[in-house]
Amino acid sequence: MRTIQFREAIAEAMSEEMRRDERIFLMGEEVAEYNGAYKASKGMLEEFGAKRVIDTPIAELGFTGIGVGAAMNGLRPIIEFMTFNFSMVAIDQIISNAAKMHQMSAGQFTIPIVFRGPTASAGQLGATHSQAFESWYANCPGLKVVVPSNVYDAKGLLKAAIRDENPVIFMESEQMYGDKGEVPEGDFVLPIGKADVKRAGTDVTIVSFGKIMKVVFAAADELAKEGISCEVIDLRTVRPIDYDTVIESVKKTNRLVCVEEAWPLGSISTEISYMVQKRAFDYLDAPIIRITTSDTPAAYAPTLMEAFLPNPAKVIKAVREVLYVNK
Repeated sequence: MRTIQFREAIAEAMSEEMRRDERIFLMGEEVAEYNGAYKASKGMLEEFGAKRVIDTPIAELGFTGIGVGAAMNGLRPIIEFMTFNFSMVAIDQIISNAAKMHQMSAGQFTIPIVFRGPTASAGQLGATHSQAFESWYANCPGLKVVVPSNVYDAKGLLKAAIRDENPVIFMESEQMYGDKGEVPEGDFVLPIGKADVKRAGTDVTIVSFGKIMKVVFAAADELAKEGISCEVIDLRTVRPIDYDTVIESVKKTNRLVCVEEAWPLGSISTEISYMVQKRAFDYLDAPIIRITTSDTPAAYAPTLMEAFLPNPAKVIKAVREVLYVNK
């Protein structure tokens, strides 16, 4: 095993798949000459040339539509958004065309396309550049939505996404590109739609995904000092959701806390809570608690962002509450 950065894992996954299949190409703003806004495509222009690593104008609607059309005609595009906040300009192409084309064409077209880039907050970026879109896209049939939390998962899941015959939304974080982790030397692919039990435990199940897993691990470490054993589950994919892994864990621990960076209404936590009460209600020894962002646009001030976002203290409080531990 070797240690690389998250951005390097993304670049490796794309490059390895492009070497394997000449139909794959990367397109987006600053992906070529600048090596990517976050250097996640470093060296790819030099290796693959300007016909397969393509800089675009600031025109998400246009290059997303080109990508969908290319996928309909036998190519396998990777479309990079500098941030998924900018994907709102292109959401009609993603939802109305990429996600629905296979059904609307009665199976005549597959759309093997990956839309990737960072989602959610990344410091002081203000209300319009700090939105989390996982639950937005997960609401749409025809899309798969992948949200890796670490370097190993990022590489294995991105390779799976590129090989998929259906549209995949692959969501990263600006705050994770410099993260380091171990990755195997050889080719490996992780299955889309399979959650991962990152830490076994007995007292409470904590479910999350993406960069908020760091918050969960920090909370679990502190709770362990109190003798509280947390089973930590990383969903990795929020469409499809691996309900079975979550439910089997809840049947063991009898308690559930869901944590995510999203507004509460229509969140992934809401869906998980519904499915657990439907399939494992009799196993619950306490009401499910979900921790989301505040139900307001993100602020700019650091103090307000701290109050807005999930943090370890909020998770610890929730775990103590479902365990009926007062501190």
